[in-house]
Amino acid sequence: MSDHKPVSFVVPGEPQGKGRPRIGKVGTHARMFTPAKTLAYEGVIAFAAQAAMAGRELITGPVLLEMNMLHPIRDSWSKKKKAGALAGEIAPTIKCDADNCLKAVCDALNGIVWKDDVQVVNVSLSKRFAETPGVRVRIVPLAMLPA
Repeated sequence: MSDHKPVSFVVPGEPQGKGRPRIGKVGTHARMFTPAKTLAYEGVIAFAAQAAMAGRELITGPVLLEMNMLHPIRDSWSKKKKAGALAGEIAPTIKCDADNCLKAVCDALNGIVWKDDVQVVNVSLSKRFAETPGVRVRIVPLAMLPA
């Protein structure tokens, strides 16, 4: 791969985690399916990533994935508490779980940014409060060391 430039984009809206697979019946057979809310969110992630890729070829080697989950601040909070949240003094120990959001992003980027999410070898993940909710994603291709 000749292009080692990072790929960066923002997934708009409140961060969401990947939902657990559900079981449904088709006739007499059980079938596993991904919840509709998860499919819709993965579609939003894929759309943002596709725009950032702008026709670039898939990354084929190992990558570093950086994610910043930006959660909204409650309207009911005081100005002082809101300022503390924006300054990073208050951590968002709220849903969604960081690992579930990571899974949603990784799965959504298969075939769009990289071939498969097994290529993710390093992860940097944070949860913060922000005025505008979303997930900032940055994928950095890692140079392969000669054998």
